[in-house]
Amino acid sequence: MSTTYSESVATETAAYGGLADAVGGIATVVLAIIGLAGVHTDVLMPIAVIVFGAALLIQGGTMLSEFANVPGLASAEQIGASGISSVFLVGVAGIVLGVLALIGIAASSLVSVSVIAFGAALLLSSSSVRQLSTVRAAMAPATASAATLVAGEMASGSAGVQLLAGLTAIVLGILAVVGIQAGTLVASALIVVGAAIVLSGSTLTGVVTGFMPSERQPRAHIVP
Repeated sequence: MSTTYSESVATETAAYGGLADAVGGIATVVLAIIGLAGVHTDVLMPIAVIVFGAALLIQGGTMLSEFANVPGLASAEQIGASGISSVFLVGVAGIVLGVLALIGIAASSLVSVSVIAFGAALLLSSSSVRQLSTVRAAMAPATASAATLVAGEMASGSAGVQLLAGLTAIVLGILAVVGIQAGTLVASALIVVGAAIVLSGSTLTGVVTGFMPSERQPRAHIVP
């Protein structure tokens, strides 16, 4: 009973983590759009970097908690642990660089470098949600529902979008570092990565909640 309850709580926590991840992406997009319009760009861009770094940390924690509940994984490569680790590291680095830029230390360069790092993290972790969906479906094929199947399709699409968003952010960040319309390119890159993490966060929520009913059902048959 306690094992089933613990798994249910972990799944609900992961679902909320995916939702918080998506909210962080939306906030990043909004801040970047306002900054792109020329409203306090020097302040809003570092704040957007900090927010996105925090969103990456939430995503990394959510993914690790979900994979930790999957027994019998053969290796770190099977769950894309290297990509998840990069999400954690880049999230922390983004928060630090954003704070430094916010207090005025080489703001333009640090924000541009942060964007490159964000793109690399999305690139490396692009298949993590899809792998989670595949593993969870393989664990309990009999519990597959329409929602689960839709979540699996979304996970496949999300991986491609995140891959393209990562590549785009890297290119825009490099151009910004060399001084080609840095403000505009950084804001555009933040909009791209923010939108990508909204999609991946929403997909992650769909993947983990697709299995919640089947995990809860055994509790109804417990005899004292």
